[in-house]
Amino acid sequence: MKWMRTILIFLLAVLFAAPAGEAKPTEKQVQIPQSVLNITKENTYPNSSQDLPYLQPSKFTETLLKTSNVRIENPNLVRMLNETSVNRSFLSLGLRAKIYLGEWPLNYESSETSPNWQYQKINTNYFDNRGGDANYKMHYVQEAQKIVRGGLTARIPQADDVKKMMLLKAMENSKLPLSFDTIIGAGTKKGHEYNVPKKRLGYLYAYAPAVNEKGKVTYGEVYLVLKGTKREILVKNVTSHGIGAWIPIQDYVSFSFSVSEQPK
Repeated sequence: MKWMRTILIFLLAVLFAAPAGEAKPTEKQVQIPQSVLNITKENTYPNSSQDLPYLQPSKFTETLLKTSNVRIENPNLVRMLNETSVNRSFLSLGLRAKIYLGEWPLNYESSETSPNWQYQKINTNYFDNRGGDANYKMHYVQEAQKIVRGGLTARIPQADDVKKMMLLKAMENSKLPLSFDTIIGAGTKKGHEYNVPKKRLGYLYAYAPAVNEKGKVTYGEVYLVLKGTKREILVKNVTSHGIGAWIPIQDYVSFSFSVSEQPK
């Protein structure tokens, strides 16, 4: 019967073993087209970095968050809980209290993060080579300072908190430098060349790209509940709202070049 035992062990190993060729899930990342160039070094207006680190909850806050019946990710609420402390003592054994902390946007769940590489036109460079007898090499030069602003697509309570959560999620999903406000300085140049043929006019259009972030934000009334030595978070009257936002991609410019025989 030894051979039957060997066959049984082999079959069990085949059934429970993970498929050898199974691919691991890969992280999604937005692919940048060749027509989109980074101008971080060339930008005459130095934009401030919008890297928003995840706010680390304190041990007390972390314990509280685990008791919540709804997931809490709002950095401002986490910061407030970090600054809260409740001492345990023998006298608190009979304590019963429910403290209202307000209505908060608790978390944001992303459903789509998609780029629009021509979100807003910021510049047009033009050259008339109809009288020339050779090709003309054209370059991008930003003629005037341009402020590009994004924002939420609808009015929503506590918009600043929601924007912060959406920005964090969009940066995580796209791996791109995002900001609700970005500036392209006057005189910004890029060395990339565009050939304007003789007897033609050349038009070089520059656009500020942006990410369209869509998802759902969850609101709720937050209470800090004290029961003797126990501390808990209770969320009541939970509601969810669909929301979208346009978030500019910082220090990137998308270019479109065309030539024609007649002025446009």
